Amino acid sequence: MNTASQAAAHVGRILIAGDASGEVLAFAEGLSFWGGVDPETGRIIDVHHPNHGASVAGKVLLMPTSRGSCSGSGVLLQLSLNAIAPAALVFCEHEEILTLGALVSDRIFDRPLPTVSLPRTAYDALARSGTARLSGTRLTADHLDIALAEQRAGDLRLSEKDVALLNGEAGPAARIAMEIICLVAAWEGTDRLTDITRGHIDGCILAHSANLIFAEKLADLGARVAVPTTINAISVDRENWRTQNVPADFGERASRLADAYVRMGARPVFTCAPYLLEDAPEAGETIGWSESNAVIFANTVLGARTPKHPDYFDLFIAMTGRAPASGVYTQSGRMPRGVIEVEPPGGGGDELFWPLLGWLAGRASPDHIPLLTGLEDETPSPDDLKALCAAFGTTSGAPMLHIAGHTPEAHLPTAPDASRHRIGPADFAEAWRELNRGDRKIDLVAIGSPHASLPEARRLADLFGARRCNPSTQMIVTIGRDTLRAARAEGIVQRLEGAGVRLIPDLCWCSIVEPVFPPDARGLMTNSGKYAHYAHGLSGRHARLGSLGDCVEAAVSGLAPEAIPAWLQRSP
Repeated sequence: MNTASQAAAHVGRILIAGDASGEVLAFAEGLSFWGGVDPETGRIIDVHHPNHGASVAGKVLLMPTSRGSCSGSGVLLQLSLNAIAPAALVFCEHEEILTLGALVSDRIFDRPLPTVSLPRTAYDALARSGTARLSGTRLTADHLDIALAEQRAGDLRLSEKDVALLNGEAGPAARIAMEIICLVAAWEGTDRLTDITRGHIDGCILAHSANLIFAEKLADLGARVAVPTTINAISVDRENWRTQNVPADFGERASRLADAYVRMGARPVFTCAPYLLEDAPEAGETIGWSESNAVIFANTVLGARTPKHPDYFDLFIAMTGRAPASGVYTQSGRMPRGVIEVEPPGGGGDELFWPLLGWLAGRASPDHIPLLTGLEDETPSPDDLKALCAAFGTTSGAPMLHIAGHTPEAHLPTAPDASRHRIGPADFAEAWRELNRGDRKIDLVAIGSPHASLPEARRLADLFGARRCNPSTQMIVTIGRDTLRAARAEGIVQRLEGAGVRLIPDLCWCSIVEPVFPPDARGLMTNSGKYAHYAHGLSGRHARLGSLGDCVEAAVSGLAPEAIPAWLQRSP
């Protein structure tokens, strides 16, 4: 059988219909469009990705699946509104984030962005082609002719309320939300929807105009959340931006974006770490969250249940209180499909071990839930697990992981065909070098990605003691409003401000921009594996990654540690 007939023997699926043609751009690994693609140019800005510098504009873009931030859907929508989106998207594994962005572009803004899912054999053949054309139910390229089946919303078991929403009885916004939920359920192969108890909205950062355009359009259509819903960090300190030299146009548009979601009923907590709030989800609770670190922590550490819903889909779920009953909403969907044997560093390490481990574990399991073993004798704090989950989300598309001896569902049976990996001392050293590309001279220390917890704020104040930041070095801590109030009540804010530290609510390091991000700062240091990964794509600066203690020493001295930590140099 020749290549063409082999490809035709497998039928791909049309997720979003449309005609397109263009040069094939095939990625060997997934990419987070958030922090990975410039929404104004279409160029890949993730320096850790093999295709760094290439442009996705007008390409038939192939990747196995996406990874990283839920906000990738918003970046794709902005590319579409700017007319520099890929001509078509092609996946061979389950993918939600970019597909949802393409669906919103099609259904709400009438800008089709064809999206296809192929069997691996046909995908690999297409990846070797120079150009491709999608027309109707055929995908052709070189000597390939691939048949495609149209994807339709199947026979869902809907409640009377679901049907009423589909019939427009609650208005046009709710009808659109339910239509998209039903279509996504069909993509995911389920005939059921499930109730959710609470939501968390991610797409409220003014990284581009698409988020504001979408939110105000839905608000103007009468959208309202149907369950208690929190809101992620935004792009300005909501109450103080006018005194921070933020340009009026940007500050007002960022405020309008936040206001649109508050108008729709979201609670204005403005935090990327909603699990730090007093009413955190409970084990087994079915929720509808977006924001990658929050989703991974909720599933992994709390034992709550939520897929990594893409931006915009989180609003649709919050508006209806319903979500497709698939993925990690199901018991089988939470099963580990890979085992990673971890060899901890000999002689002990510091808390830097945990973000490095999360980043490495994500690379080893880019598209499936892993079980980490070998850590049973370690004693991670909640903040260690927070750092691990956030870093894991930068390199993996999976919504959770399990850690034997530490997380509530690590006892779940492992899939019979589970992959096997090992992470040892040499891998940790490699990860440290990859995430420490910045200058040793430090102008800015970034803490709070995700938002700093109260214990982190306490420890930070203790590490400074009576010392102060170097005159040439700033430290900024991004922190949730509720945590900031508690820290102020304990006197922690006063101690940190006395050390020259700025604490800023509402923003996080994934949303902070100049001039709040000091324009003259070049040398950047952080304790966050997540921000060390995304820093260059978001700020144009390479970062240095260190422990919280390293960060304080850098703030005081103006210099990052000269060498790789000793615990990374030793063999166990």
